[in-house]
Amino acid sequence: MLVFVVTVLLYVFGLVFLYGVIRLAVRHGMEDLEARRPQVLRGAQSASADDRAFLRENSFLGGS
Repeated sequence: MLVFVVTVLLYVFGLVFLYGVIRLAVRHGMEDLEARRPQVLRGAQSASADDRAFLRENSFLGGS
């Protein structure tokens, strides 16, 4: 009976521990995404500005 109780307690605490670890990992992942978002947006804006400048300089490639 004691072995059964110990097994159940370890199982429950193991599940709680895994839940905490997964929750912590997801939170850190979301924080990393939020921190990188401005950098990605800046890169996209820079790329579109570069594309517009390239098409302005080489209008024969634009097809219009």
